[in-house]
This record gives sequence, structure tokens and C-alpha cells, in this order.
Amino acid sequence: MNKMMPIGDDYSLSRIPLNARSSLLSVTLVRVGAITTLAQFMLGATLGHAMTFNQAMLATFLGSLILEFVSLGLGIAGAREGLSTSLLARWCGFGRLGSVIIGAGIMISLLGWFGILNAVLANSVDHALGGWLGFAWAAAISGILFTILVAFGFKALSWTAKIAVPLFFLAIGWISLTLLSGYSISELFSFVPTGEAMTIGAGATIVAGGYIVGALMTPDISRYCKNSWHVVWMTMICILIGEFIVNSIAIFIAHTLNTDDVVTIMTQTSGWLGLLTVILATVKINDVCLYSASLASANVIEGVSGKKWSRTWITLVLGTIGTGLSVMGILDNFTDFLLLLGVIFPPVAGVMLVDYYVLRASRHVLDVTRKIQQLPKEAPLIGWNAIIASIAGATVGLMIDWGVPSFNSLMTASVVYWVICSALSYSASSMGKKDTA
Repeated sequence: MNKMMPIGDDYSLSRIPLNARSSLLSVTLVRVGAITTLAQFMLGATLGHAMTFNQAMLATFLGSLILEFVSLGLGIAGAREGLSTSLLARWCGFGRLGSVIIGAGIMISLLGWFGILNAVLANSVDHALGGWLGFAWAAAISGILFTILVAFGFKALSWTAKIAVPLFFLAIGWISLTLLSGYSISELFSFVPTGEAMTIGAGATIVAGGYIVGALMTPDISRYCKNSWHVVWMTMICILIGEFIVNSIAIFIAHTLNTDDVVTIMTQTSGWLGLLTVILATVKINDVCLYSASLASANVIEGVSGKKWSRTWITLVLGTIGTGLSVMGILDNFTDFLLLLGVIFPPVAGVMLVDYYVLRASRHVLDVTRKIQQLPKEAPLIGWNAIIASIAGATVGLMIDWGVPSFNSLMTASVVYWVICSALSYSASSMGKKDTA
């Protein structure tokens, strides 16, 4: 029988039992809330200011294919095993110390997102108050409130999403209709962008980079799904709404306003409705960012020290750090941040997918321990093959501009990992035959 988890712990270092899983609606709302953000509008506006509508949607389609492939593959694995991403990585090629490295990278990236989005909210609140509070104080207060919310765990995230997601879409829909009124459908589709031109590959990489960390973190949410079909529906709905619908609206607004700074215009010209939109948008995503960062950190600490720290206290520490990042102005490097994420994290996902579904190196021990709802007692110390393949994939993504860098890095890491593991397995098999002979 499963022991009751402390409030806020959320099975951070164990499997989630079936009786603790959530409904499809609850899980999907949390996931939709994490992808339909003002940062996503910033991304769509960046595409719209640099591309025609057709070019921007093609880039969205290509980037979304990568996101769906990663989200679905890792999401099903997370639901089947009941494990978070960083914990799953221990038995998906990277080993104990390798998963620590992955967890540290995830933690840093998600804290970056936390800082970016908290800064968006702080800027809007400070503007609405006429500069009375000041950006630093606004960022500090909002960051503290987010941290307290996330300390209560997934149930708090689910409750928040049920309120924030519907209200966000109502607010953003009204603002969008107001800004686009007066333009015909043909005009919206025929605008010529005036910003610096961007290639389809670069656009697709920005799309993939914009949510690749979220795709990689799918198991953190999907482990609450009751079955694989729930994961399929969850990921498809999120990609459709978060990428295609939100990007389309942002592209249209960028064309009509002739700028990529549509979020500032949308929020600062809509009064309190605009401020409400920013608050709802930030609440939906920042709680997920901090939640996943806390799960990754729990794995890092346990992997290095062998000790299990309270996820609640970890959340409080990370929230403080993330709030500090927003005060320091991390928002200024938004696009560069997305491009970097777009080629660094796909290789990790590629290795995990190949190991779990193709090589199935640890599937037997996972299957056996899943039946008794425990973790395997042993894990490889470090998966050098996975680390080498990930470095190779990231290098290709950063050095080669041809095509879609995110896809290039993912496929390179996948192929390199499969080749290395297959070659070593063949070599070991050949040596065994010689010894027998």
C-alpha cells in the first residue's frame, strides 16, 4: 500500500500510483495553460513581423511537428512509468549522474522562463500603477506569490488552471477582436511584413525552442494521466491551441500593428483588462515552470547526495532565485534564449526516446518494478553514450544552419546514440562468442 505523501511533495522521487492520477480535463487544462502564454504571443509576433502569414504558419507547422513528436513519446513514457522527466532519464540512457546533469540543465532553463515571465507581469503591473510601485518591487511581490502557490503541488496547479485558462481566453479574445476590427479577412492574410526577414528554418527553430523545454518536461504533467490515450489527446489539443491558434492571432496582430512588440500594445492599451490578461497568462505558466524546476532539483539533490529534500523547501529556494533573475532583466535576451534552447534540449529528448522505445535497455527492470509501484533499486552510474550523443546533437544544431536546427540536433543525437549502443552491443556479443569458442 502506498504511503501518504506529505503536502506538496507530489511523489517527486517515486512513482505516482494509479489511484493518485487526475482526470483528462484537469491534466489538459494545466498543460494548455503552460503553452498559451504571452510569451507564445511574443513568439508569434516575432514570426509575423519577419514573415508572411503562410511562411509563419509553415514555420509553426514544422516546429510543432518536433514538439508533438517529443511531447507524445516522452509523455506516454511518463504516464506508463509514473515518473518525472529528470527521474525517468536515469533509466533512459543517462544514468544517475547523467540525469543529474539533465536535471540541472532543466532547472536552469525553467528558472530562466520563470524570470522572463515574471518580468512581463511586473512591467505590466508597474505600468498600470503609473510607476508607483516600481519594477523591482512588482517583480519581487509577484515572484513570492507564485512561489507560495507552487509549494502546494499539482493540486494547486490544477485548481489555478481551471480558473485562469478560461478567463485568459475570454480576455485575450476580446482584446484581439478589438485590435483586428476594421480589417477584412483578405487584408489579414495579405499583409507584407516589414521586419528583418527570417528563414523558415530559423522560424521553425524559434517555434520549437519556444516550448522544447515544455515538451521535454511532458512527463512531469503526463505522469498524472490515467492512460496513454489521455496523453495523446492532451498533447494534440495543446499543440493545436497553443501553437496554431495563438500564433495565428499574434501573426495577424503583428501585421496590422507593424511591430513585434504586440504584447506591450495589447496589454498597455487595454486598461485593466490588459493587466488581467497578463496576470492570468503568467499565473498559468510560471507555476508550471517552477513546479517542474522543483522536481528536477529534487532529482539533482538526491542523485548527488543520496538524500531526499522536501520539494516544498526546494520550491521556496528556486522561487527566490527566479524572482532575482526577473529583477536583473533576463527578458532582454528573449529571442537568443529561445534559439539556444531550440538546439540544446532536443538531443536529450532524442536519446531518451531511442533508449526507451528502440533499445529498451532498462525496460525489463522498469516493467518489473512498475508492477509493485517501486523504483528500480539500481541505476547505471552515468550514461556516457547518451552524453556523447547529446553533445554531438547540440553541436550539429549550433554549427549547421541548413534546414531546421532543432530537428537536426534531435536526429543527430538519436542516430549517434543508436549507432554507439548498437556497435558496443555487437562488439560485446562477438567477444562473448569468441570466449565460448
